[in-house]
Amino acid sequence: MPDRFDLPADFRWGAATAAYQIEGAVEEDGRGPSVWDVFAARPGAVRDGHTGAVACDHYHRYPEDIALMRGLGLDGYRFSVSWPRVLPTGAGAVNGAGLAFYDRLVDALLDAGITPLPTLFHWDLPQALEDEGGWLNRDTAYRFAEYATVMADRLGDRVPAWITLNEPFVHTVYGYALGTHAPGRTLMFEALPAAHHQLLAHGLAASVLHDRGLLAMLSNNLTPVEPASPSAEDTAAAEAYDALHNRLFTDPVLLGRYPDLSALGVPDDIFGAVHPGDIDLIHTPGLDGLGLNFYNPTRVAAPTGPGLPFDLVDIPDVPHTAFGWPVVPEALHRLLLNLRDLYGKALPPITITENGCSVTEDTVPDRPRIDFMAAHLDALARAVADGVDIRGYYTWSLLDNFEWAEGLFSQRFGLVHVDFATQRRTPKASYAWYRDLIAAHRARSLPH
Repeated sequence: MPDRFDLPADFRWGAATAAYQIEGAVEEDGRGPSVWDVFAARPGAVRDGHTGAVACDHYHRYPEDIALMRGLGLDGYRFSVSWPRVLPTGAGAVNGAGLAFYDRLVDALLDAGITPLPTLFHWDLPQALEDEGGWLNRDTAYRFAEYATVMADRLGDRVPAWITLNEPFVHTVYGYALGTHAPGRTLMFEALPAAHHQLLAHGLAASVLHDRGLLAMLSNNLTPVEPASPSAEDTAAAEAYDALHNRLFTDPVLLGRYPDLSALGVPDDIFGAVHPGDIDLIHTPGLDGLGLNFYNPTRVAAPTGPGLPFDLVDIPDVPHTAFGWPVVPEALHRLLLNLRDLYGKALPPITITENGCSVTEDTVPDRPRIDFMAAHLDALARAVADGVDIRGYYTWSLLDNFEWAEGLFSQRFGLVHVDFATQRRTPKASYAWYRDLIAAHRARSLPH
């Protein structure tokens, strides 16, 4: 019997994926190129030259994958829509064949008793928009609102809740500041207009969704930040990093203002990106739910050299995932309470929209993943007991997939093993554990 967690009867269990990581079929049925197609084609950009051209072939195999979800007993499935599959150039004429795929997917999920939770943007910007400046171009936010309108009008009769953006922090920093993800720009702090324009896109899209009676969420990778020592220097460095990683993407949406970024050398107008009225556009639609992607805490020290106003340092004496990320489940409990205390009544209900781990030598008997999930669910349950409104948990990920710059084989996060040569799916031990956990929770929640 799996570990028992005290969670509400209506707590929702799910799993998550992303379009470019699983769909494949990048040149089929009129899909346009995305920034990840172009980035992955660069020599050396992705480990072993891998791309998402086939990935898990979910575009063709989604009925098999939905059967796996049904076998788990999932309440919900979080997936992302490929913007260039629906609007090949990011705007203009809709690609009917691409939109029809999501029609089929949503209908098949509903037939299986699984609620779809789509994410509109999970990093695969149409390359045509990147050619015009990408998220550094303010117009991209308005193209995103048009795209949100297309999707809401087509699927809104069956899909009540939507996530606008996935992890704008990671996309901004890795894609525009450091260049390790698509589109591969290396602008450091001058990348932050891309953050503002993503938040503006969220606000505009949330208004589109609300106008149609739909719910709007935003998912970000949040991390509790701790100083490496009690020194004033380490504490200041941790506060600067917290403002960049966490508060930059939550304060405007929940509080209607940006945090103080002066320690980062960033002006109040974020290098001219913030226009009059923008904060109202970001804040006023409100947020119906906060999606929290959690993997690890972050320890920060004062900088030892010129450049960044902080150094990220490892957390010793704890286990680490295959990615090298420290495993500290208690940090999730601490983060959830920090959010409660910081935002108070402005904090909407929370859904854990990603939580999971890559495991060294990841095979079907994947006990470390079970231990990871169990410990984090325990931390989540304790936060619920402490008064945090948490509505559900979506593990990352349903399937082993294309793990961005790490390619196909080195970092496997799935409950289901995928042989990328044959596309054979094999449920891991964690799949059976999660299935039994969901069934046990459901049985305890039934009226007696």
